[in-house]
Amino acid sequence: MSTTVLVGNPRPGSRTSTAAGAVARHAARAAGLPPHAEVVELADLAPLLLSPGPTLDVRSALDRVSGTDLLVVASPTRKATYSGLLKVFLDLLPHRGLAGVTAVPVLLTASPAHTLAVDAHLRPLLLELGATVPAPGLALLRDTVPEDPGHAHLLDPVLAPWADAAARGLRAAVRSGTTV
Repeated sequence: MSTTVLVGNPRPGSRTSTAAGAVARHAARAAGLPPHAEVVELADLAPLLLSPGPTLDVRSALDRVSGTDLLVVASPTRKATYSGLLKVFLDLLPHRGLAGVTAVPVLLTASPAHTLAVDAHLRPLLLELGATVPAPGLALLRDTVPEDPGHAHLLDPVLAPWADAAARGLRAAVRSGTTV
């Protein structure tokens, strides 16, 4: 059983990546999976995403995302929704390309006014692709996320209660591998 983090920030090593890694650790624990997660940084693939036909690197990332058990999808909020980079990547998946995948949507917001975007915009996209999304998404204020991934534990007071509340749904969805 595997966990994958998909980071839709155009800047590599971003706070989005730090937050996504911390969420993945908590979500994997809650789902009963090993804490290790593979990371797909879309910033590394950005120049290849609009090439005619997916390149080998893009195809590998698409396979990784569609073949994982637990997928944490994280993006900064852009124009009150997710990044265009994330949308371009997810548009390369076939219809129901995330069937059998349990997903956790995460958005980093600059303002509390955008906290609803995670469940209003990112969650429906993941559901449309066939993913199971058994728990509410996470909207984290960008300024509360440390830039240094070594300090990601500072998010534990927020993420631990979320993971405890989401555990039953995550565990059931990962074990069944079915879609909702």
